[in-house]
Amino acid sequence: MPKNITIFTTNTCAYCVMVKRWLGAKGFTYEEVNLDEFPERQQEAMQVSGQMAVPVTVITKHDDSQEVVVGYNLAKLAPAVA
Repeated sequence: MPKNITIFTTNTCAYCVMVKRWLGAKGFTYEEVNLDEFPERQQEAMQVSGQMAVPVTVITKHDDSQEVVVGYNLAKLAPAVA
């Protein structure tokens, strides 16, 4: 299990809903940062992902290493949270 999961989302992002639903179905808890509500954190999302797209899911492992998954990409997300 990861130590922490943060998802950067927006109000109009359908893929964000899908990532949150998938994580929830797997029993993971996460922190959601809605960039429409917290626009000051957009720079943070861009720094970790290198792009302006959402969702940006940041998985922090117990050794404090991070894995970043952009979009609804189960091929990357599933092993990242395993």
